[in-house]
Amino acid sequence: MKSRPQVNGERLLKRLDDFAAIGATQAGGVDRQALSLEDRNARAVLADLAAKRGFSVFQDAMANLFIRREGRSPGGAPFLIGSHLDSQPTGGRYDGALGTLAALEVLETLEDAGAETDAPIELVAWTNEEGSRFAPGTMGSMAFSLGHIPQHWRETRGTDGLPLGDALAATLEALPTAERRALGFPILGYLELHIEQGPSLEKENIPIGIVTGVQGTRWLEVTVTGQAAHAGTTQLAFRRDPMVAVTSALHTLYKTIMPGDEAARLTVGRIAAYPGSINAIPGSVNLTIDLRHPSADHLNTFEAQVLAGFQAAAAGHGCSVDIRKTFDMSPASFSKTVIGGLEQAARHLGLPFKHMVSGAFHDALYVAKVAPAAMIFVPCRDGLSHNEAEYVEPEHSVAGAQMLLQSTLDVLAKVAENS
Repeated sequence: MKSRPQVNGERLLKRLDDFAAIGATQAGGVDRQALSLEDRNARAVLADLAAKRGFSVFQDAMANLFIRREGRSPGGAPFLIGSHLDSQPTGGRYDGALGTLAALEVLETLEDAGAETDAPIELVAWTNEEGSRFAPGTMGSMAFSLGHIPQHWRETRGTDGLPLGDALAATLEALPTAERRALGFPILGYLELHIEQGPSLEKENIPIGIVTGVQGTRWLEVTVTGQAAHAGTTQLAFRRDPMVAVTSALHTLYKTIMPGDEAARLTVGRIAAYPGSINAIPGSVNLTIDLRHPSADHLNTFEAQVLAGFQAAAAGHGCSVDIRKTFDMSPASFSKTVIGGLEQAARHLGLPFKHMVSGAFHDALYVAKVAPAAMIFVPCRDGLSHNEAEYVEPEHSVAGAQMLLQSTLDVLAKVAENS
């Protein structure tokens, strides 16, 4: 390709506004949860935009939506670019949508330029990345990497009580013009543009993050059991208070895990006392712990620290403890070939960049299990995400789309060299 096509920034920014209106909240955010009516409406608009440009539209059994721009060899395995359209209940307008609409802009820019690519390029909008209505998250990319939908998912009920199977069927039926295709077909690779969801790019005034991998995540559910008793009549010597044991253990963990390792993350997202009466010592306390780190060995160490900390605290206060692992996602490293293409693209465009490890997990994590993959980050204001105030400067949205376009072309060239 002799000249470098330029994305239409005005078109992209208008699309971001248009899609933000689908499921818009009064506070300026988006409520477009997976497989909801709003999600189906957004998919329909995306499919209609694609059809008007002459692109082919497909869905697989997980309602992953694909938009294909054909290459020189019709029918060949595609290179995927995209993200997701679903949001948190009080989400922002850029998380997922920027990557999806930037991918559409890549296809349209190539079409506007009359540019031919050796391989087909496909936009993908993955189903249920967020996991806010149906758990777990990243269902679409996970099922794609597995090549099937786990049977127990269909009976999973959303926060509104609707089974996933029913919501999935309704979503597939709502887009009858999309041709059905197999789940988990061969692809050449995958690129995903996303907002950083952290403050480092903005603070360092760097427009592009090249994501080299995703840190591992481990979720633990902890239950400390003591003895319920009267709040006013039970003296200290006779108390078996699980809340005291929990706060003692957390005090130790908060002072050691994150302060001792800047890459470590420890979060207590939920905590509840039972029976939950204001004038009773709780009989038990239940909490969740989210551990994250780029190293699996470090995660093992942290998990052992959590176990030892709670066992010691519980024993010291006449309580027992039960710890159950509910989620374990290993750290992942992205393809060096794709990362090399990203570095080359940033240099072609004169865009400063830094290498990063993603603290959140994304669809790219699962696609990387079946094909070369990587991610591009752009800054978001104050690192704020999963929030209605989420914001990306217009110039960063456009630069991210241009980076996605150039990266797609450069990565495809590198993939061809290595094939």
